[in-house]
Parts: sequence; structure tokens; C-alpha cells
Amino acid sequence: MSDKANVQKVVPYAESKLSKKEQIAAMFNDIAFRYDFLNHFMSMGIDVLWRKKALRQLKTLQPKQMLDVATGTGDFAIMANRLLQPDHITGIDISEGMLQFGQQKIVKLGLENKITLQAGDSETITFPDRTFDAITVAFGVRNFENLEKGLSEMCRVLKPGGKLVILEFSNPTVFPIKQLYNLYFRYITPLLGKWIAKSQAAYSYLPDSVKAFPQGQVMCNILTNTGFQSVTCKTLTFGICSIYCATR
Repeated sequence: MSDKANVQKVVPYAESKLSKKEQIAAMFNDIAFRYDFLNHFMSMGIDVLWRKKALRQLKTLQPKQMLDVATGTGDFAIMANRLLQPDHITGIDISEGMLQFGQQKIVKLGLENKITLQAGDSETITFPDRTFDAITVAFGVRNFENLEKGLSEMCRVLKPGGKLVILEFSNPTVFPIKQLYNLYFRYITPLLGKWIAKSQAAYSYLPDSVKAFPQGQVMCNILTNTGFQSVTCKTLTFGICSIYCATR
């Protein structure tokens, strides 16, 4: 089975008749109220460092118009605004529940003129060609129903010379990190999800989706095949996370 088929086959609710996209939206609506806390809690805060490292890849570009795909509650967009100080950031997501929590944070921080969150599908981005200087995605691409279509859309709305930065979980290969990671992800993460977010399904889906997602050179090849150039992959924290960079 191809990587593409594997990615599309992994869904949060195996018995559901809904499409993967619909299931993902429903799942994030359900866990939105605990999403930020669980992200930081389960990664012991390391996810904040990962995000900062990813955004540093855009420092020399100094982007003015940015798009944050699968923006969720807006954490990555808020950090990007602080670190890169672009003119404006647009965040899109298919989960209305996540966007509501994100909008509350943006209002609280007084960033309404700097960051706009709106409902949007990564596979049919409603912006003209060559709109953005940079596009970011943090822990979102493995949830795409059609990975190639989503990447192609991002390439379309990116300006020539613009840069895409993807931050995504990956599977470590070094002993004993690999074994500890698998144990934590497979058994402890779903229990924490059930206890804190009242959703074991969502946090059982997490390790399955990471395992199925194309990584390293395979992902780099997919990015190249969907129109990107100068594709690189940098692994973080013994391979638990990866930063993919690509230009149009």
C-alpha cells in the first residue's frame, strides 16, 4: 500500500461513515477546550521550542503576508507574529471549535489587526495565486485527507521565492528513544486524552496518524512532486519531530 493510501486510511473513528476530513473536524471540535493544555503537557513543553525552531527558518525571509494552515487555536500564528513581525497573518482551519478558542486568545492579546482566523479547507484554499510570502503548518499535514492536493494548494498561493515551513511529528529510529516513544505514544497518550480531554479516540488516532505519515526523504519527494523546490528536512529531539522547508 502506498504512503498516500496509508495516510488517508488512518481516521479517528474507524466505525464512522464520515470522510476523514469530517471526522478530523469533529474530533478537534470535541477536544478544542483542552487542546493547548494537552499539547504542552504531553510534550513537557518541548513543542514550544520546536515551534520556535521552525519559525526561525523564516527569519531571513522577513515575510510580510503569512498563511498558517490548520491553525487550530492560533498558537503558531501568535508566535509567528511575535517572532517575525509580519504585516498580517491569516490562519485557516476546518474546526470551528478550535477557531473559537483561537479568536478568544487573539482578542485577549489585542491582535485583531495582525491575525485573522477563518474557517478554511487546506485542499481548497480560497485565496488567489501568489498571495503569501510564507506558509506555515504545525502538526497539521498528517490530518489532510488528500496530502498532495493540500500541498499543491499551498504551492499555488505562495509567491515565487516564498517559503513553506512544515512542523510535524515523526518516528524516531534511535534506541532506546524509539522504544520509549512508542510506549508513551501507544499507551500513555490515549489514557491522558481520555482523562483530560474526554476523548481516547482522538489521542489513539495521534500515534496511528504519525506512524502512517510519509517521513524524511519520502515526504521531501512528495513536496518536490507537488511543485516545491529546495526541499529540506531537519529532525528534532532524536527524530520525534521534523521540520520540512521548501520554496516555490
